[in-house]
Amino acid sequence: MNFLLWDVDGTLVRNGSDAGNLYHDAVQLAAGHELGERLGNMHGKTDGQILTETLVHHGVPTELHGVASEHLDELSRQRHLRGEHRVLCPGVVPALAATAAAGWSNALLTGNGLARSRYKLLGAGLGVDDFDWTHSFFGNVSPIRSELTKRAARELDGRVIIIGDTPNDDWAADAAGLEFIAVATGAFDRDALEATGATLVLDDLATGLDALLTHLSRPTP
Repeated sequence: MNFLLWDVDGTLVRNGSDAGNLYHDAVQLAAGHELGERLGNMHGKTDGQILTETLVHHGVPTELHGVASEHLDELSRQRHLRGEHRVLCPGVVPALAATAAAGWSNALLTGNGLARSRYKLLGAGLGVDDFDWTHSFFGNVSPIRSELTKRAARELDGRVIIIGDTPNDDWAADAAGLEFIAVATGAFDRDALEATGATLVLDDLATGLDALLTHLSRPTP
């Protein structure tokens, strides 16, 4: 079996305008008191990494990481129930259908935890059955994304490709010896992604679907 491991934010769904607020609020709840300024530049980092950086920045004991992670899941659930949903990136539904029809297993490799990933994808209109959750990798406890890619390289047989929207996705893929395909629907433009080691850079999945399918039909580079 060949696997496409999709990032979530910026790749499958549009980035949220206030995504960083949930991490801050989750750590604040774990600490039990108000914190100062909110950290920026979360793109490409895992939930586990962002929570750790937020805890350390505000002098909150890192032993509260697990508690903060539980609060993050609950805040995400509440946001989902309020109807505050993400929007799909262009061409996602046809791309998932076409790659599955071509024999690829669509799974996830994301900085989000499993619960947060489900809320974001379901809220944007995707179905649970669109993904192979058994062979997916989630970043709620991993301090860096390369831990996820290295696990994927160890545990999955066949060709494994990372699809993401940040240079961090490329760095993590390269650390595990995996191929990286970039989609410029997130925080980084095409020029920034072409400067990575991506074997293919797409403006989006709508205009780039034919190029993606052609690439997948070729032998491993």
